[in-house]
Amino acid sequence: MIKEMAKQENQEAVGLLEVFGLVCAFLAADAGCKAANVHLEVFDKNKPANADALPVPLLVTVKFRGSVADVEEAMRAAEAVAAAHTGIVSKYIIPRPTADTEKMLKISALDKN
Repeated sequence: MIKEMAKQENQEAVGLLEVFGLVCAFLAADAGCKAANVHLEVFDKNKPANADALPVPLLVTVKFRGSVADVEEAMRAAEAVAAAHTGIVSKYIIPRPTADTEKMLKISALDKN
């Protein structure tokens, strides 16, 4: 019980920023990491059924990890860059991800065909 409580106290927030295209994801990630004390989880990708109707046919999710304040700052910087390029699809900050969410954050379709 005490170990579980300590583990939860040290848990990092996660900021999820879904953007159009891999280049935009790299630019947003770079801006976010330069703006705050965060690190990245592996990117994820999604090619939706309506991909041909989108500005860029690939959606990429950037995942920032750190304290809530640092993730918020990284997200602000990343959002500004993404909005100036191909755009933002969705964004969300999870202050204390559950164990199941932590498992899902490790999943990435970028290394699959």
